[in-house]
Amino acid sequence: MENLVTNLLGIHFPIIQGGMGNISDPNLAAAISNAGGLGTIGVGTTSVEECDRKISTMMENTDRPCCVNIPVSVHPEVSRIVEMVIRKEVPVVSLSAGNPAKILPRLKEKDIKVICVSSTVKQAKKAADAGADAIVCEGYEAAGINSLNESTTMTLIPQVVNSVSVPVIAAGGIADGRGMAAAISLGASGVQMGTRFVATKEAMFHRNYKESILKATDESTIIIGRPANKIRRILKGNYADKLSEIEDGPIEMFMEKTGEEYHEIGAVEGDTDNGFVNSGQIAGLINDCPSVAELMETMVTEAKETLKGSIGIL
Repeated sequence: MENLVTNLLGIHFPIIQGGMGNISDPNLAAAISNAGGLGTIGVGTTSVEECDRKISTMMENTDRPCCVNIPVSVHPEVSRIVEMVIRKEVPVVSLSAGNPAKILPRLKEKDIKVICVSSTVKQAKKAADAGADAIVCEGYEAAGINSLNESTTMTLIPQVVNSVSVPVIAAGGIADGRGMAAAISLGASGVQMGTRFVATKEAMFHRNYKESILKATDESTIIIGRPANKIRRILKGNYADKLSEIEDGPIEMFMEKTGEEYHEIGAVEGDTDNGFVNSGQIAGLINDCPSVAELMETMVTEAKETLKGSIGIL
Protein backbone atom coordinates (compact mmCIF):
# COMPACT_ATOMS: atom_id res chain seq x y z
CA MET A 1 0.00 0.00 0.00
CA GLU A 2 2.63 2.46 -1.16
CA ASN A 3 1.87 6.17 -0.85
CA LEU A 4 3.30 9.46 0.43
CA VAL A 5 3.53 8.27 4.05
CA THR A 6 5.08 4.89 3.33
CA ASN A 7 7.66 6.48 1.03
CA LEU A 8 8.43 9.23 3.54
CA LEU A 9 8.91 6.91 6.51
CA GLY A 10 10.22 3.80 4.76
CA ILE A 11 7.39 1.59 5.99
CA HIS A 12 5.20 -0.95 4.22
CA PHE A 13 1.74 0.06 5.47
CA PRO A 14 0.63 3.65 6.22
CA ILE A 15 -0.30 2.70 9.77
CA ILE A 16 1.30 4.45 12.74
CA GLN A 17 1.08 3.65 16.42
CA GLY A 18 0.01 6.52 18.64
CA GLY A 19 2.25 7.44 21.56
CA MET A 20 1.03 5.80 24.79
CA GLY A 21 2.94 7.84 27.34
CA ASN A 22 4.35 6.07 30.35
CA ILE A 23 2.64 2.77 29.56
CA SER A 24 4.40 2.48 26.18
CA ASP A 25 5.47 -1.10 25.49
CA PRO A 26 8.72 -1.41 23.48
CA ASN A 27 7.93 -4.96 22.40
CA LEU A 28 4.55 -3.89 21.03
CA ALA A 29 6.20 -0.98 19.18
CA ALA A 30 8.80 -3.33 17.68
CA ALA A 31 6.08 -5.78 16.61
CA ILE A 32 4.21 -2.99 14.81
CA SER A 33 7.37 -1.94 12.97
CA ASN A 34 8.21 -5.55 12.10
CA ALA A 35 4.70 -6.00 10.67
CA GLY A 36 5.21 -3.06 8.33
CA GLY A 37 3.83 -0.12 10.30
CA LEU A 38 5.57 2.49 12.43
CA GLY A 39 5.88 1.44 16.07
CA THR A 40 6.13 4.25 18.60
CA ILE A 41 7.39 4.74 22.14
CA GLY A 42 5.76 7.65 23.93
CA VAL A 43 7.96 9.23 26.57
CA GLY A 44 5.13 10.78 28.61
CA THR A 45 6.69 11.83 31.91
CA THR A 46 8.99 8.81 32.09
CA SER A 47 12.52 9.44 33.33
CA VAL A 48 15.21 9.92 30.71
CA GLU A 49 16.90 6.74 31.89
CA GLU A 50 13.73 4.65 31.54
CA CYS A 51 13.03 6.19 28.14
CA ASP A 52 16.55 5.22 27.08
CA ARG A 53 15.91 1.63 28.15
CA LYS A 54 12.56 1.39 26.36
CA ILE A 55 13.89 2.88 23.15
CA SER A 56 16.89 0.53 23.22
CA THR A 57 14.58 -2.46 23.64
CA MET A 58 12.38 -1.30 20.76
CA MET A 59 15.33 -0.74 18.43
CA GLU A 60 17.03 -4.00 19.39
CA ASN A 61 13.89 -5.91 18.42
CA THR A 62 13.33 -4.40 14.99
CA ASP A 63 15.49 -3.37 12.07
CA ARG A 64 12.58 -1.41 10.58
CA PRO A 65 11.82 2.30 11.06
CA CYS A 66 10.37 3.19 14.45
CA CYS A 67 9.39 6.36 16.28
CA VAL A 68 9.56 8.21 19.59
CA ASN A 69 6.72 10.54 20.61
CA ILE A 70 7.72 13.58 22.68
CA PRO A 71 4.91 15.56 24.37
CA VAL A 72 6.58 18.96 24.25
CA SER A 73 4.81 20.64 27.18
CA VAL A 74 4.50 17.52 29.32
CA HIS A 75 7.93 15.98 29.81
CA PRO A 76 10.07 17.89 32.35
CA GLU A 77 13.34 17.29 30.47
CA VAL A 78 12.47 17.68 26.80
CA SER A 79 15.95 18.89 25.79
CA ARG A 80 17.59 15.78 27.24
CA ILE A 81 15.05 13.54 25.52
CA VAL A 82 15.73 15.26 22.18
CA GLU A 83 19.48 14.78 22.52
CA MET A 84 18.96 11.16 23.54
CA VAL A 85 16.89 10.30 20.45
CA ILE A 86 19.53 11.97 18.30
CA ARG A 87 22.29 9.97 19.97
CA LYS A 88 20.35 6.73 19.56
CA GLU A 89 19.67 7.53 15.89
CA VAL A 90 15.91 7.18 16.15
CA PRO A 91 14.72 7.66 12.55
CA VAL A 92 11.32 9.26 13.25
CA VAL A 93 10.09 11.55 16.02
CA SER A 94 6.54 12.75 16.62
CA LEU A 95 5.94 15.95 18.57
CA SER A 96 2.69 16.60 20.41
CA ALA A 97 1.14 18.60 23.25
CA GLY A 98 2.95 21.85 22.59
CA ASN A 99 4.69 24.14 20.13
CA PRO A 100 7.26 22.15 18.10
CA ALA A 101 9.03 25.19 16.63
CA LYS A 102 12.03 25.23 18.97
CA ILE A 103 12.65 21.48 18.80
CA LEU A 104 11.95 20.76 15.15
CA PRO A 105 15.09 22.40 13.62
CA ARG A 106 17.42 20.42 15.90
CA LEU A 107 15.84 17.15 14.77
CA LYS A 108 15.76 18.14 11.11
CA GLU A 109 19.47 19.01 11.05
CA LYS A 110 20.11 15.38 12.03
CA ASP A 111 17.93 14.12 9.15
CA ILE A 112 15.26 12.81 11.52
CA LYS A 113 11.77 12.66 10.03
CA VAL A 114 9.40 14.76 12.16
CA ILE A 115 5.67 14.23 12.51
CA CYS A 116 3.66 16.86 14.37
CA VAL A 117 0.35 16.06 16.05
CA SER A 118 -2.29 18.76 15.56
CA SER A 119 -5.94 19.19 16.46
CA THR A 120 -6.73 22.37 14.53
CA VAL A 121 -6.00 23.75 11.08
CA LYS A 122 -4.03 26.61 12.66
CA GLN A 123 -1.75 24.20 14.53
CA ALA A 124 -1.24 22.07 11.42
CA LYS A 125 -0.27 25.06 9.28
CA LYS A 126 2.20 26.31 11.87
CA ALA A 127 3.82 22.87 12.15
CA ALA A 128 4.07 22.52 8.36
CA ASP A 129 5.56 26.00 8.06
CA ALA A 130 8.11 25.11 10.75
CA GLY A 131 9.30 22.14 8.67
CA ALA A 132 7.24 19.14 9.78
CA ASP A 133 7.46 16.23 7.33
CA ALA A 134 3.91 15.06 8.07
CA ILE A 135 0.94 16.07 10.20
CA VAL A 136 -1.12 13.77 12.39
CA CYS A 137 -4.61 15.27 12.73
CA GLU A 138 -6.30 13.93 15.84
CA GLY A 139 -10.03 14.22 16.34
CA TYR A 140 -11.53 14.22 19.81
CA GLU A 141 -12.79 10.66 19.31
CA ALA A 142 -9.24 9.65 20.27
CA ALA A 143 -8.12 8.19 23.58
CA GLY A 144 -6.24 10.12 26.23
CA ILE A 145 -5.40 13.82 26.37
CA ASN A 146 -7.46 15.70 23.84
CA SER A 147 -7.96 19.13 22.36
CA LEU A 148 -10.32 21.69 23.88
CA ASN A 149 -11.45 22.39 20.31
CA GLU A 150 -13.16 18.98 20.16
CA SER A 151 -13.17 18.81 16.35
CA THR A 152 -14.05 15.38 15.02
CA THR A 153 -11.69 13.44 12.77
CA MET A 154 -14.13 13.53 9.85
CA THR A 155 -14.39 17.32 9.93
CA LEU A 156 -10.73 18.01 10.71
CA ILE A 157 -8.96 15.88 8.09
CA PRO A 158 -10.29 17.48 4.87
CA GLN A 159 -9.79 20.98 6.25
CA VAL A 160 -6.15 20.27 7.13
CA VAL A 161 -5.54 18.49 3.82
CA ASN A 162 -6.71 21.65 2.08
CA SER A 163 -4.37 23.80 4.18
CA VAL A 164 -0.97 22.04 4.11
CA SER A 165 1.26 20.54 1.43
CA VAL A 166 2.75 17.73 3.54
CA PRO A 167 1.14 14.29 4.05
CA VAL A 168 -1.70 14.15 6.56
CA ILE A 169 -2.32 11.19 8.87
CA ALA A 170 -5.74 10.65 10.45
CA ALA A 171 -6.09 9.78 14.13
CA GLY A 172 -9.10 9.25 16.35
CA GLY A 173 -11.94 6.81 15.74
CA ILE A 174 -10.09 4.35 13.47
CA ALA A 175 -9.81 0.63 14.22
CA ASP A 176 -10.44 -1.25 10.97
CA GLY A 177 -10.09 -1.08 7.21
CA ARG A 178 -13.34 0.80 6.78
CA GLY A 179 -12.05 3.59 9.00
CA MET A 180 -8.79 3.58 7.08
CA ALA A 181 -10.66 3.81 3.78
CA ALA A 182 -12.73 6.70 5.14
CA ALA A 183 -9.58 8.56 6.15
CA ILE A 184 -8.04 8.03 2.72
CA SER A 185 -11.26 9.22 1.08
CA LEU A 186 -11.01 12.42 3.12
CA GLY A 187 -7.50 13.02 1.78
CA ALA A 188 -5.33 11.44 4.48
CA SER A 189 -2.30 9.39 3.44
CA GLY A 190 -2.28 7.18 6.53
CA VAL A 191 -3.79 6.47 9.92
CA GLN A 192 -2.62 6.52 13.52
CA MET A 193 -4.14 4.15 16.07
CA GLY A 194 -3.79 3.58 19.80
CA THR A 195 -6.84 1.83 21.26
CA ARG A 196 -6.92 -0.82 18.53
CA PHE A 197 -3.32 -1.82 19.31
CA VAL A 198 -4.16 -2.31 23.00
CA ALA A 199 -6.23 -5.34 22.02
CA THR A 200 -3.47 -7.30 20.26
CA LYS A 201 -1.53 -10.39 21.30
CA GLU A 202 1.78 -8.56 21.56
CA ALA A 203 0.49 -5.77 23.82
CA MET A 204 1.68 -6.43 27.37
CA PHE A 205 -1.05 -4.50 29.13
CA HIS A 206 -3.07 -6.00 31.96
CA ARG A 207 -5.77 -8.42 30.84
CA ASN A 208 -8.36 -6.28 32.63
CA TYR A 209 -7.52 -3.42 30.26
CA LYS A 210 -7.75 -5.62 27.18
CA GLU A 211 -11.00 -7.21 28.32
CA SER A 212 -12.54 -3.82 29.04
CA ILE A 213 -11.79 -2.77 25.46
CA LEU A 214 -13.27 -6.00 24.07
CA LYS A 215 -16.44 -5.56 26.16
CA ALA A 216 -16.85 -1.87 25.37
CA THR A 217 -19.84 -0.41 23.56
CA ASP A 218 -20.26 2.90 21.76
CA GLU A 219 -21.18 4.44 25.14
CA SER A 220 -18.26 3.11 27.17
CA THR A 221 -15.97 6.16 27.12
CA ILE A 222 -16.27 9.50 28.85
CA ILE A 223 -14.62 12.90 28.52
CA ILE A 224 -13.32 14.25 31.83
CA GLY A 225 -11.70 17.57 32.62
CA ARG A 226 -13.82 20.11 30.77
CA PRO A 227 -14.19 22.37 33.84
CA ALA A 228 -10.40 22.36 34.25
CA ASN A 229 -9.76 22.85 30.51
CA LYS A 230 -7.74 19.62 30.60
CA ILE A 231 -9.83 17.10 28.72
CA ARG A 232 -9.08 13.41 28.43
CA ARG A 233 -11.07 10.47 27.02
CA ILE A 234 -11.05 7.38 29.23
CA LEU A 235 -13.13 4.27 29.79
CA LYS A 236 -16.02 4.56 32.22
CA GLY A 237 -15.59 2.83 35.57
CA ASN A 238 -15.18 3.38 39.30
CA TYR A 239 -12.10 5.56 39.04
CA ALA A 240 -13.60 7.52 36.16
CA ASP A 241 -16.57 8.27 38.45
CA LYS A 242 -14.17 9.59 41.10
CA LEU A 243 -12.50 11.85 38.54
CA SER A 244 -15.88 13.20 37.45
CA GLU A 245 -16.60 14.12 41.07
CA ILE A 246 -13.40 16.15 41.49
CA GLU A 247 -13.14 17.83 38.08
CA ASP A 248 -15.00 20.90 39.37
CA GLY A 249 -12.66 21.21 42.33
CA PRO A 250 -9.07 22.47 42.66
CA ILE A 251 -7.20 21.91 39.40
CA GLU A 252 -4.14 20.73 41.31
CA MET A 253 -6.04 17.73 42.66
CA PHE A 254 -7.53 16.89 39.27
CA MET A 255 -4.12 17.08 37.58
CA GLU A 256 -2.58 14.86 40.24
CA LYS A 257 -5.29 12.22 39.97
CA THR A 258 -5.03 12.14 36.15
CA GLY A 259 -1.24 11.84 36.21
CA GLU A 260 0.66 9.01 34.57
CA GLU A 261 1.05 7.22 37.89
CA TYR A 262 -2.70 6.55 37.92
CA HIS A 263 -2.63 5.67 34.22
CA GLU A 264 -0.09 2.94 34.98
CA ILE A 265 -2.18 1.66 37.90
CA GLY A 266 -5.14 1.16 35.58
CA ALA A 267 -3.47 -0.03 32.38
CA VAL A 268 -0.47 -1.99 33.65
CA GLU A 269 -1.62 -3.15 37.10
CA GLY A 270 -5.24 -3.61 36.02
CA ASP A 271 -6.65 -1.81 39.07
CA THR A 272 -9.45 0.34 37.66
CA ASP A 273 -10.75 1.18 41.14
CA ASN A 274 -7.61 3.21 41.77
CA GLY A 275 -6.42 4.11 38.28
CA PHE A 276 -7.79 4.94 34.84
CA VAL A 277 -7.40 3.53 31.32
CA ASN A 278 -7.47 5.58 28.15
CA SER A 279 -9.75 4.53 25.33
CA GLY A 280 -11.03 6.01 22.11
CA GLN A 281 -14.70 6.02 21.14
CA ILE A 282 -13.96 3.30 18.60
CA ALA A 283 -13.54 0.71 21.38
CA GLY A 284 -17.12 -0.45 20.81
CA LEU A 285 -16.05 -1.79 17.41
CA ILE A 286 -13.20 -3.91 18.79
CA ASN A 287 -14.16 -7.49 19.63
CA ASP A 288 -11.05 -9.59 18.96
CA CYS A 289 -7.40 -9.74 19.95
CA PRO A 290 -5.33 -10.65 16.86
CA SER A 291 -1.61 -10.43 16.37
CA VAL A 292 -0.33 -7.09 15.15
CA ALA A 293 0.55 -8.59 11.76
CA GLU A 294 -2.90 -10.15 11.37
CA LEU A 295 -4.57 -6.87 12.30
CA MET A 296 -2.66 -4.77 9.81
CA GLU A 297 -2.97 -7.25 6.93
CA THR A 298 -6.71 -7.46 7.54
CA MET A 299 -7.07 -3.69 7.76
CA VAL A 300 -5.25 -3.03 4.52
CA THR A 301 -7.19 -5.72 2.66
CA GLU A 302 -10.49 -4.37 3.99
CA ALA A 303 -9.52 -0.79 3.16
CA LYS A 304 -8.71 -1.71 -0.44
CA GLU A 305 -11.95 -3.66 -0.84
CA THR A 306 -13.97 -0.82 0.68
CA LEU A 307 -12.41 1.76 -1.63
CA LYS A 308 -12.99 -0.47 -4.67
CA GLY A 309 -16.58 -1.01 -3.61
CA SER A 310 -17.14 2.71 -3.22
CA ILE A 311 -15.89 3.32 -6.76
CA GLY A 312 -18.17 0.55 -8.02
CA ILE A 313 -21.21 2.25 -6.48
CA LEU A 314 -20.45 5.35 -8.55
